[in-house]
Amino acid sequence: ASTARRSRRGSPTTGSGLMDFGLSQDQQMLREAIARCLADTCPLDHVRECAEGEASYSEKVQSALSELGLTGMMVPQGYGGHGMTLLDAAVVAEQLAYAVAPVPFLANHVLAPIALAQAGSDAQQAEWLPKIASGKARIAVALAETVEARSGAGVTCDGEKLNGTALFALDFAGADAFLVADTGGRLHIVRADAAGLEKIPLTTIDRTRSVGELRFEQVETEPLADDGGATASRLRDAGRVVLAADSIGAGQAMIEKAVDYAGQREQFGRIIGSFQAVKHMCAEMAARHEPCRSLVWYAAHAFDAAPGEAMLAACHAKSHTGEVHRFVARTSTEVHGGMGFTDLLGLHYWFKRIGFDRQILGGPEVVRAEAAVQQGWTRAA
Repeated sequence: ASTARRSRRGSPTTGSGLMDFGLSQDQQMLREAIARCLADTCPLDHVRECAEGEASYSEKVQSALSELGLTGMMVPQGYGGHGMTLLDAAVVAEQLAYAVAPVPFLANHVLAPIALAQAGSDAQQAEWLPKIASGKARIAVALAETVEARSGAGVTCDGEKLNGTALFALDFAGADAFLVADTGGRLHIVRADAAGLEKIPLTTIDRTRSVGELRFEQVETEPLADDGGATASRLRDAGRVVLAADSIGAGQAMIEKAVDYAGQREQFGRIIGSFQAVKHMCAEMAARHEPCRSLVWYAAHAFDAAPGEAMLAACHAKSHTGEVHRFVARTSTEVHGGMGFTDLLGLHYWFKRIGFDRQILGGPEVVRAEAAVQQGWTRAA
């Protein structure tokens, strides 16, 4: 049976005046299964091969994850998926980042199924959701301009045609279609072979993920429901939570590597982990990192169980983990000394992944500004 079955949602429960919040037994089993799979299929040498080679993704790792049912985890059960929750997706994202796995996930396996389930027509759902669930189709997602747009970027819709430029399309390589937001927040499906569409791969600091630029010139579109941008807003929330979970996984790996290194490296005739300054660096990383996990878990839970809190919780999770894990990435590298900057240890893969997570779909300053507007503290720009 597939490991990625429908999980019981982790949620607060009360008893004897206490409140408990944590992962369900099924979610813990899911986390362990993904971790074992990645330990077997995604060693650092394989990550390095993918990052330095021509292949944007590891088909070996993707195939192994597909056997666990990962491709259909967010697809509704009626379309061949498992109908799982965003908390399940956050659990998976953490493990993928821990292994810096070079596989598509956020756009194709999380955002696209959510968008199609919420705003897709019957025909669009029937065509794309079963293909996503079975791994026969990949859909990249371009939402960056709904957060902040660079000069000259942005996509407009004139009837049934798209024009303009969309930057930072996620899960770009090998996509069969693109889910694109226009300047009004409406989402559109554009097939990869559409006339007038130019696809340009972008090089970012994170070589374990594929990102691209899309240029549209009178490109035919298949729009999703016009809901005033509600679905695009929901995708931003989901994306921010999953990126925050990704940062947690990468941060956890960097902390463990720093602690292991400090327990082995000798300087001045002593293990460097015996020096108080190094102890404090490792302890502060752990103290800042660990509370982020419950913050992200609650934001993921709120996405499905408390929609009224979802946007604010997602903003808090994204902005806070972005700041905390920038500190973790820097400090872990410092614990390693000069070795931390070399390719031999490969720390830079986690360092750069954290940097990408921090900025995509809004850096901490942008996301905090949105949260302030939502709470009525400031006015929208």
